Amino acid sequence: MAKWWLTEQQCQVVDKCLQLFGGYGYMREYPIARMFADARIQKIYGGTNEIMKEIIARTL
Repeated sequence: MAKWWLTEQQCQVVDKCLQLFGGYGYMREYPIARMFADARIQKIYGGTNEIMKEIIARTL
């Protein structure tokens, strides 16, 4: 449950920061662009978030 919640929160925060930085978020030499890419891949590491939702639902 923690993995799912934390990665969702991470993506939401980074998405909002990316909007704040504007075009810098699409140029790899800026830290925000690397954070954006890292946040997206976190949803896949250790099992996709959709699979995590199914596992959580089964335990409830």
